[in-house]
This record gives sequence, structure tokens and C-alpha cells, in this order.
Amino acid sequence: MELFDLHTHRASDKRAIHNQSTENESTSSCYSLGIHPWFLNGHWSMELEKMKASSQDPNLMAIGECGFDLFQGPSSKLQLEAFAAQLDWASELGIPVIMHQVKGLHLLQQTIKSKKSLPPIIWHGYNQKPHIGLSLLDASIYFSFGQDLLKNGSNAQNFIKICPVDRIFFETDKSDLKIGQIFSQASVLLQLPVEALAKQVVENWNKISKRKI
Repeated sequence: MELFDLHTHRASDKRAIHNQSTENESTSSCYSLGIHPWFLNGHWSMELEKMKASSQDPNLMAIGECGFDLFQGPSSKLQLEAFAAQLDWASELGIPVIMHQVKGLHLLQQTIKSKKSLPPIIWHGYNQKPHIGLSLLDASIYFSFGQDLLKNGSNAQNFIKICPVDRIFFETDKSDLKIGQIFSQASVLLQLPVEALAKQVVENWNKISKRKI
């Protein structure tokens, strides 16, 4: 049984989305492409235009990771502009955005209020307090859980138990874990078989993306 890994930085199989940071990288598997807030600068719009050359590549499954980081990123204004542009690109293609989010919840909320329509946004590596996740369920926000699911008492553990299953994904990100370990832990927490979770996340993806898995 192949398990879908929403977000990984490692070489991986067909059922994973590899995070690709530039348009010059090449991969024969599924990937995401976008401008991480750490690497935003005054020339981000030109960089984004170069990336858009990959728009018709069927292996381009998501835009990102992109989003907000108020610890290591540039000004909030720049981050808002770049995120909005990448949301628009995702909407044009009918695919989700994989979002990086560090201390920028208010910027996400501002974006939700200001844009008339949003593509599906998947908050990767979610490990925030449950009430934050619950507050976003009225928007097209989804949640991807990773290594923090294995930490007893973590926010990720607490939230996944109350998060609607049709908003859930799983990922390995930069960890050394295998995606099966993440699914197994989620199975214990949710008291659902791994097979049922595997089917659920594929259904979740195929409902929100024109590019199916």
C-alpha cells in the first residue's frame, strides 16, 4: 500500500510531493514549486514568472512552500504581496498551496479577509494550538501533520483528534521518519486503520486539486 506524503525534501516515490525550490531543479516525480519566505527579495516577481514556465507540467502538483515567516523573512508587506501572487497562480492552475507559517497568523487572516476567493491552502507541519486550527475551518484551509504527531502532548496530537478528517494530510518534511510512521501514529490517535487514513487523504487531495493522485 502506497501512502501519500504531502510534503518532503527528500527523493521519494510517486505518492509524494517533493519540495522544489527553483525552476532549475529537475524531477521525474510530483513536486511543488514556489518562493519560500526566507528567500524573498525585491526581485521575487521576476523569479515567480520564471517558475510559471512549469505551469503546464503535470508533475507540478502544488504551489509552495510559500507563506509567512516573521522570524526569518523580509517585511510583512513583501510577504503579503508574494503570498497573494502565489495564491493567484495556484487558483489559475486549480491546485493547492502548501503554506509555511511561522508567527504570521495575522497575515494569513488578513489574506483570507482581503481576497474574494482562495485556492485550497494546506498548512504544512501543523503544530499550533487547537483553537487556531478550529478558527480557520470556515476558510479553505487544510492541515498537514508530520513529526510533531509523535511528540506526546503536542499541539499536533491535540488538534488532529478534533480536526475534520476531510481536512487532514500527512508529511515527512525534512525529518528522517518514514511516512508510514506518521500514518501509524495518526492511526493510534484517531483510532482509525492506516488503510482508512490512506484512502481518506487521497480523497481529500482529489477533491481540492485538478491534478489527481
